[in-house]
Amino acid sequence: MNARLDRIGWGRFAGTGERVARAVTIASVSFGRSLLWLLAAIIVGCGVWMLLPPSKGNSAEQVKSEVAAVETAPSGDPAASASPAAEAQVPAVVDLGRLRISSQTWRRGGLGSKALVTFTLRNDNDYAVKDLEIVCAFVRRDGSHLTDRRRVLADPVSMKSRKTFARISVGFVNVNADQSKCSLVAARRA
Repeated sequence: MNARLDRIGWGRFAGTGERVARAVTIASVSFGRSLLWLLAAIIVGCGVWMLLPPSKGNSAEQVKSEVAAVETAPSGDPAASASPAAEAQVPAVVDLGRLRISSQTWRRGGLGSKALVTFTLRNDNDYAVKDLEIVCAFVRRDGSHLTDRRRVLADPVSMKSRKTFARISVGFVNVNADQSKCSLVAARRA
């Protein structure tokens, strides 16, 4: 066939089709090998990820609060009161019985992965409170527990008043979460 094409001057193009076919074959083989190496890297990466310990935010352990949620009894003798340095170390605790969440709702934010909670907090104490720690429990549609998320809010709430906290991000939430129930865990005097 090359002999016939040589007579009319097209002999140099006769081998071009074979060279192109060979180049396409080499490219497809190298692309297939690249895909195999990528798949192997993904499998090794997933294996290493499964061996890592769970992160602190997703563990099932209960996190202890840094703020005490119990009320201390005042001493009868004012001369026996603690030194100012000792009082600075002990946070002023509040009576949680006079703090309550009167209404609450939640919705998803951040492409459906974050929980945004809106709630109204009533303070019936004779003093303002701050550093409110809330815990929100998320459950599935069937009622089984999914996860808890904690958040400390630094905003103060005045005495004998209420304050609405709108769309507070409490963290990432499971996509299967259907309901949420938030409760107040701790607070300090302002």
